[in-house]
Amino acid sequence: MSITKDMLIGDILQTEKAETIATILQAEGMHCLGCPASQMESLEEACAVHGIDADSVLAKINAAVA
Repeated sequence: MSITKDMLIGDILQTEKAETIATILQAEGMHCLGCPASQMESLEEACAVHGIDADSVLAKINAAVA
């Protein structure tokens, strides 16, 4: 499974690797994963809101779920 920047946070957190991905996102500073608004944001949008490099986060996620 490969995660992309345009996937919604809500969809990403429904995958079989949700716990691993959530841990990475929280370590990067996204502590609002349970917020209803975050569920409708893409990974890229969420990274932009938090001032985080989306490509770096995406690489970490895909390395962890590979």
